[in-house]
Amino acid sequence: MLQKYFSKTGIEAGCDEAGRGCLAGPVVAAAVILPRRINKELMMLDDSKKLNEKQRNELRPIIEKYALDFAVGVVDNHKIDEINILNASFLAMHKAIDKLKTKPDLLLIDGNRFTTYKKIKHECIIKGDGKYMAIAAASILAKTYRDEMMEKLHQKFPMYDWKKNKAYPTFYHREMIAQYGSTDYHRKSFRLLATQIALEI
Repeated sequence: MLQKYFSKTGIEAGCDEAGRGCLAGPVVAAAVILPRRINKELMMLDDSKKLNEKQRNELRPIIEKYALDFAVGVVDNHKIDEINILNASFLAMHKAIDKLKTKPDLLLIDGNRFTTYKKIKHECIIKGDGKYMAIAAASILAKTYRDEMMEKLHQKFPMYDWKKNKAYPTFYHREMIAQYGSTDYHRKSFRLLATQIALEI
């Protein structure tokens, strides 16, 4: 059972991102403010990585329905190459928080580092998406929104199978990069080819 909130008072926004380890596409973050009284349907929340695709897609509209507020921030691969993936992840979270109509008193950040957003207090929580409901909700939104983007890009570049691998560094994805080269959506600052494949070329 995930914890409903970190503090007994105040407005908390859970924040998480998806796509940090991918070879292509954006990094996507979400910020979610859940009500203090949690609806029964939200009790199914869990770390997005522990849920299958069907469960995540079923939970997304439930989160959007019952959240007091939510927003999504996107940073593309060109910006990732410019400022590095860690800073891009923080920027995506900042963009998501920017879009919230309700100002939170506290940000619950999944992970161990974060760049302070304006003057709002934050708590970094390692594996927070498996501990707090608001972070779990953010992890699900970030993951489903990013997956949706990669499925659309798959239509333009079906050879990389982004519909299935979502641009993570699978052996198949790297084999296709070796065969077809990279696209304008690949992160040039990442090692796109595994050492073995690069040596064979």
